[in-house]
Amino acid sequence: MAASKSFGVMNRIEASLTGHGSIDMLIPIIEYKQVMESDDGVRCWTSKVQEHGFCYVDGCPPTPEATKALLERISFIRETHYGAFWDFTSDLASKDTAYTSIALPVHTDTTYFNDPCGLQMFHLLSHEQGAGGESILVDGYRAFQILKEEEGEEALQSLVGLSVRSHASGNADVQMRARAPVMSMHNKVPTNGAHIVPYLRWPALRWNNDDRAAMIGSRSQAIADWYDSARKFDRILKRESSEHRVQLQPGGPISKPKPLII
Repeated sequence: MAASKSFGVMNRIEASLTGHGSIDMLIPIIEYKQVMESDDGVRCWTSKVQEHGFCYVDGCPPTPEATKALLERISFIRETHYGAFWDFTSDLASKDTAYTSIALPVHTDTTYFNDPCGLQMFHLLSHEQGAGGESILVDGYRAFQILKEEEGEEALQSLVGLSVRSHASGNADVQMRARAPVMSMHNKVPTNGAHIVPYLRWPALRWNNDDRAAMIGSRSQAIADWYDSARKFDRILKRESSEHRVQLQPGGPISKPKPLII
């Protein structure tokens, strides 16, 4: 199926796209029916996610039940302190900025897990007479490349060389912490001649200023360099040229791997 082909709800999504970022503007889409009816449809879907960094599924019924069933075509859903699968609105049912109407800066989720979530899906089930709510996708890997091109290898190494403390502590009986660099490179490869699957070499990317603790320690110059590089990286993420903006629509969920910042 051609990645540029659009269907019912996706016509409205494509019309709302803005920005000219490095994320491929040839919008990757697959039909809900195709995914649900064959394993080859699942293969096509996950291949698009791997190739483009994200993929829309068109024609999904705008219900929690249908969305959950769609996710389970790939695998079981991972449990978190929010549950495995959940639908919510801006009612502060959980003490998290996602449960408010506050605009969120681009970020990755679950930075406070030692093993953060991998593939995520977002589905806007209802947006009647509402305003706002655009989603923003940014290619985190490309942002790192730009940082290196514009500021040099030292700026990149400043973010890779120091671990960041992240935490989740807004809800009763929940206290989660993790410590890891903004970018962690996976250098381990099989030594027995086994085939190396490409995604096993993907580095892990963590970026969420709302969950990040202050950088402290005895390496004062390294910490100063980290903040300088982090400030420049953040500015790159916020450039209009880096952004892929879209107003999601009921019936058109989007799936993305964690390295793609949203």
